[in-house]
Amino acid sequence: MKRTTLFVALAFASSFALASSCPKLMKQIDDALPSAKISAAQMTEVKKLRAAGEAQHKAGKHADSEAALNKAKGILGIK
Repeated sequence: MKRTTLFVALAFASSFALASSCPKLMKQIDDALPSAKISAAQMTEVKKLRAAGEAQHKAGKHADSEAALNKAKGILGIK
């Protein structure tokens, strides 16, 4: 019984941690956009990825959201 409770608690905590990283990634992207030194095509791609990441986050698809947002961060050169 204790193991089951512990497992449920850890699963809940890890899903919460994953979910809360999406807004952090979106903020990093939003903060970097105004001063970004990238091409117009890259800017379009970053904005598309940012929007997709937010939509996926809202839909509860946090792994997909993180993937899109991290790709946008890569284009922007954010570590």
